[in-house]
Amino acid sequence: FLSGYTEGEKTQIAQKYLVPRQLRENGLKPDEITFSDEALQFIIRRYTREAGVRSLERQIGSVCRKVAVAISEKSEFSHSISVDRVEEFLGHPKYSDLEEITRRTSIPGVATGLAWTPYGGEILFIEATQMPGGKGFQVTGSIGSVMQESARAALSYVRAHAENLGLPPNFFDSVDIHLHIPAGSQPKDGPSAGITIITALVSLISNRPVRPEVSMTGEITLRGQVLPIGGVKEKVLAAHRAGLKIIILPRRNEPDLEDIPDEIRKTIEFKLVDTVDEVLSIAL
Repeated sequence: FLSGYTEGEKTQIAQKYLVPRQLRENGLKPDEITFSDEALQFIIRRYTREAGVRSLERQIGSVCRKVAVAISEKSEFSHSISVDRVEEFLGHPKYSDLEEITRRTSIPGVATGLAWTPYGGEILFIEATQMPGGKGFQVTGSIGSVMQESARAALSYVRAHAENLGLPPNFFDSVDIHLHIPAGSQPKDGPSAGITIITALVSLISNRPVRPEVSMTGEITLRGQVLPIGGVKEKVLAAHRAGLKIIILPRRNEPDLEDIPDEIRKTIEFKLVDTVDEVLSIAL
């Protein structure tokens, strides 16, 4: 298992190993094509979203194949691959940094969480919606029993503390609530989505959107305490890949931040919390 490479590490791996290998495989000489660091970083950010470098090598190989065709057709060709040339060869970027997150969280009821997978971390969206009904609550998505329990604990906390949270005390009497956790690339389970679920529910009921640059991970208790979770490094790397700027973490996970590379700690603001109230004051 690998927790994932930072962007700087991926760039170095690409220059030292991936680019030379793809040049060989596509019959190119080193003086026929070079990738600038900026071009590789653009591929990493906008065309891949992974802990490792397999997809990165595929994209580099795709550029090399198109260059080989251009050279065989004796078309005029610049030897240096720049950011503009990357887009020309690979088409419109697949990932838009914060654009997708901003679009999805612009609607109240959507919060951005962080999940651990065997292949590194990834972001996940937790979506809540309401409809006319009476006290119905359903949770859908490719999730396990522990996350189902977290969702029920989150709803119980919100109902028990509705007045303190500034919510109508009888909000649940005339509505059904549906919580959906899209699967992403891996089925999810575990308690660490607790604060994300609470944030999505309060966002929905109070009609206040979640800040788009914020992601979070943490387990909750029925008393509103935030408990520590695992996989911090993997989750932080996932948030960094997605362009997120603020991560809410349980305060008891502070020692885990020592494992985070300095280049990432400089770009992300970590908010350490003990209670659900602190989470909501930062996220909404």
